[in-house]
Amino acid sequence: MATSSAVLTPEPVLTRPEPAVTGPAPRRSPSVLAAALAASWAVPLLLHAVALDVLLLPVLILTTAALIRVGGGLLDRLVVAAFLLCGAVMGLGLLFSVWPWGLAPVPGAGLLLTTASLSGWLARRRPRIPLRLRGSDALVAGTVAVVWHYVHHPVAGKSAADRLPYFVTSEDRMGHFSYFTGIRQVGGYAFLHQDAARTYMMTPSEAVYPQGSHFLLAWVDALVTSSVQAGSALAMTHRYFLYVLAAYALFCGALVWAARWIGGPRLRGWRAAAVCATVAAVVVSGSMAELIERGFDSETIGLLFLALALALLIRPATGRAEFVLVAAAGLIAVTYVYSLYGALVGLALTAVLLVHRRRFTGRWAPVLAALAGAAAVAGLPSVFSVLTKLDVAKTSNLAGPMVIPDRPVFIGLGLLALVAATLPVNRRTGTGQTVLAVVLGAAAVIGVFGAWQKATIGYYSYYFEKLTAAGLVIALLSLGLIGLMLPAAASTAGTALRRRADLLLRSGLATAAALALFGGVQWGVPSGWGHPSGWYDSPMLKWARGEARSADIARPAAALTERDLHGATSPVIALYSNDAYLNLRSTFLAQILTKQGAAWSGCTRSSTSRSADPSRSTRRSTRLRWAT
Repeated sequence: MATSSAVLTPEPVLTRPEPAVTGPAPRRSPSVLAAALAASWAVPLLLHAVALDVLLLPVLILTTAALIRVGGGLLDRLVVAAFLLCGAVMGLGLLFSVWPWGLAPVPGAGLLLTTASLSGWLARRRPRIPLRLRGSDALVAGTVAVVWHYVHHPVAGKSAADRLPYFVTSEDRMGHFSYFTGIRQVGGYAFLHQDAARTYMMTPSEAVYPQGSHFLLAWVDALVTSSVQAGSALAMTHRYFLYVLAAYALFCGALVWAARWIGGPRLRGWRAAAVCATVAAVVVSGSMAELIERGFDSETIGLLFLALALALLIRPATGRAEFVLVAAAGLIAVTYVYSLYGALVGLALTAVLLVHRRRFTGRWAPVLAALAGAAAVAGLPSVFSVLTKLDVAKTSNLAGPMVIPDRPVFIGLGLLALVAATLPVNRRTGTGQTVLAVVLGAAAVIGVFGAWQKATIGYYSYYFEKLTAAGLVIALLSLGLIGLMLPAAASTAGTALRRRADLLLRSGLATAAALALFGGVQWGVPSGWGHPSGWYDSPMLKWARGEARSADIARPAAALTERDLHGATSPVIALYSNDAYLNLRSTFLAQILTKQGAAWSGCTRSSTSRSADPSRSTRRSTRLRWAT
């Protein structure tokens, strides 16, 4: 494999053009294709034989990264490759759901590697991965590491049973876990196996709820366990919870990376540090950390893919083939995970096609045909839901617990993005024009949806705040363009060591200032009147200290896992106290631990009626079974 030499520089150009190819193009050698196809199946078979299928994840990402031509740095290439892989897995999941092997690791990975090998051979692409790193890569990776430290800290070292009070902080997560369980058990999308899936989830969820995130995590789980057999539900809750926590950490890191990507090659030095640190400060200390406690797992992963898709569309620093692949992956990944956000990807795609229309001159027919095919695949589950059981108007006005994005940050950054996009230096660039179109379009979508809710139900409800979360993502991404408004530092005379030291000093100060201004970090300065600092009082720190833990369910969870569910194969009602809501949650937990999530609707009625009457409740655990 030919690779560039490893170089660590503080500020290289973000997207380095591919070197000009001299001489004739590489010929398509049948022997090379045969070897690649053989390796595509030999590697999965070998790793499966030693129960290390999880290593197929880095193999697939590196294979994809070696064949695409995006970005001039290692981190950029890996991020885009992972994004394309996730979109491919969810799209091919339609095939995985109906073929006889289900989520088996070897057939799925073999097909993906075969597709990559054949595509690279047809495109005459030799494997090549840039090893160049940027100084600001440390801020992207550091954000992921810091967030993971805080979100994982309260459950570190605890058994699967002891993690349940953190796992069941909301009913939403138990619902998401039931979808994950159903897909894991039936071996594919639930809407393609509705009769079998109804055992594991409340109807009509098997037909109407977006299942992309659950399918993706189920596929990953099959690699982690090296088996199509899911194992015990308690062990599954342990793994699923780790996936969710990792997804939130990756979401925060993806936002930092995406803002830097939009800034492009001009975003260097202390300006890159200021932009990356500001985004990190907002996502680490802001209200979005409540997504974990609320159990909004699909929304978290949907926002992750939305951030990556919008960044790669707003600044499409790719060839036409990669552009089509990125657009297809964005449409499929975002729509399959959280269909509400699919409209924003469509808005960005329309804007970039108009802004960069000259780029596709002479290639409009194949580009539009490929995008139309991707849109059809992306819209298939949503169309299926609408044509079967989904009432769009009623669902859009549902009430429920909300995570309200930081309004001042959302509005302020949005207005600053408009200022930056209308400056002459940015107004003439495709990125500036696309940012302007996406910000105005997203504001219109959010405004129209809010006005519709006001007119129909009289207040802003559940899904309005989910749309504003997407608006916050767009506002944070726009920081990459806003950062270009900052003055660039003049070159420092002297030796290379002195220039690097000066760059690190400015970048460090910019990072510290951003964390103080937007993250509430006081760097050891005492808080006034003894009050805790904004950083110490942030939702993520509260989660890390265990304050979001559902302490009341700790004893029922322990009893369920250690005593009451042994041998239980039918639905269970759990009555542990006179608290009706505790009994409800305990019963729901019992259903998912016995993989009987569909019984929850019946359990709700029965458990509520019993626990509402103190004379019929008991403080000791009671288990009642009935035939479904």
